[in-house]
Amino acid sequence: MLERLNTESLPRLPADVEKPIYDRSRLTPGIVHLGLGAFHRAHQAVMTDLAMEASGDLSWGILGVSLRRPDTRDALTPQDGLYTLALRDGGPDGQAREQLRVVGSVLRVMVAEEDPNAVLERIAYPQTRIVSLTVTEKGYSHEPATGHLRWDDPDILHDLENPHRPRSTIGILVHGLALRRERGLPPVTLMSCDNLRGNGDLLRNLVLAFALRVDVALTGWIDKHCTFPNSMVDRIVPGTDDDDRRRIADKLGVQDAWPVVGEPYLNWVIEDKFAAGRPAWETQGGATFVRNAAPYERLKLRMVNGPHSAFAYLGALLGHRTVSESVQTPALHAFVDAMMRLEIAPTLKGIPDGGLEEYRRRFLERVANPALPHPIPQVAMDGSQKIPQRLLETIRDRLSAGDDIQRLSLAVAAWLHYLRGEDEQGGRYAIDDPLAARLAKLLSRAEVAARASAPAQSAHRRAMVLAGYKPVFGNLGRVPDFVAALSTHLENLRQHGVLYAVQAAT
Repeated sequence: MLERLNTESLPRLPADVEKPIYDRSRLTPGIVHLGLGAFHRAHQAVMTDLAMEASGDLSWGILGVSLRRPDTRDALTPQDGLYTLALRDGGPDGQAREQLRVVGSVLRVMVAEEDPNAVLERIAYPQTRIVSLTVTEKGYSHEPATGHLRWDDPDILHDLENPHRPRSTIGILVHGLALRRERGLPPVTLMSCDNLRGNGDLLRNLVLAFALRVDVALTGWIDKHCTFPNSMVDRIVPGTDDDDRRRIADKLGVQDAWPVVGEPYLNWVIEDKFAAGRPAWETQGGATFVRNAAPYERLKLRMVNGPHSAFAYLGALLGHRTVSESVQTPALHAFVDAMMRLEIAPTLKGIPDGGLEEYRRRFLERVANPALPHPIPQVAMDGSQKIPQRLLETIRDRLSAGDDIQRLSLAVAAWLHYLRGEDEQGGRYAIDDPLAARLAKLLSRAEVAARASAPAQSAHRRAMVLAGYKPVFGNLGRVPDFVAALSTHLENLRQHGVLYAVQAAT
């Protein structure tokens, strides 16, 4: 049996495996990160590792926090926080190429559910200068259509009454900041790296709303001293499977319990608004610092995340297992390509056409990468939290300009049709969404309404009920052009299937 990756085995790794060249015993913690999943470990953690290596500033070690599950903690603790990042792409000969790097920036992993007070203490640690987040869209306890905190969320209600044992991301942040203020410690930067429009602004609004219920003076302190930079991160990071573990172990000569696999491409844009310094993330070509991240966020959400979701939902209905399988289906490739060129790109003002063309071409190449098959369930999960910023905001812009929304509205219809949990071959799959129970009831109400209507009106009535779900669609259910388009696409998907629906939409 292979020995474990850890500090002792690190010097014995093969020469072609990159590894930290700094003295990890001198690392001190400067960052607390909530949501220590694969996405964080494939971008911020590795770029922090490279920044410390290039600058020699070892004060930016990461204390990782898993909010619920102990899996990451249990895997990385015996490895002294070390793990492998494997960057994969396809070579000119069609064979996969892979570069391994062992990342050394993670000092410790904690589980908030087991000891939430310990996490609060770490946020209130004098050396903590950045609290960063990759908790996914659903981790913000907000209503996607409005951006408002959901005061009926059980975790939010719990955290208002239990300041020493918070469960939600927002509760952990606010009660941790309250400790910093009580102890007279300097402010910190709170940095979201999740796929949300204006993620820093959204986080700030949610934190201040919760803090106002806790202590008005705390709200003023946060507002005056803490910063919330907006950021955008783009890198495809599929979940790690056992084949990845075996392949990477063979190359390392040691066992890594939880390596991370990603693509070589990385685009990380951050507003340079930090209250207490930051790592030199711009080294090694990692991050770009800007005054305003909004154009970059909009570009990525619309020209990467929206098409990614379209491939996932349409492919899932065809029984596909990976996004690359969907991309390699000619009808789906042509449909999404046209959606990007004809409906999405015109909404991105201020970006040269040549730049959008290159961005579109590169995206389609990235998601087709056979060396990095991205499981459809990973992309399709949490649709209620993703669809509003990935597709619905673009639809609103198109409608305001009087422009066509046929392809975009089919992508939305594909999500709604996907929620039935059955593909066109009769295969069943689970719906992984924080609103899954509510969405199931919504589908039932829509069917009841359709059956109660005259046959000629049943499809339209079904679409009206679905589009009227305000937590996701906001006021779009009152827009006749959107409801009409949704009705047509839903009926085509129900009666004729995906390939007919995409052809009819072009």
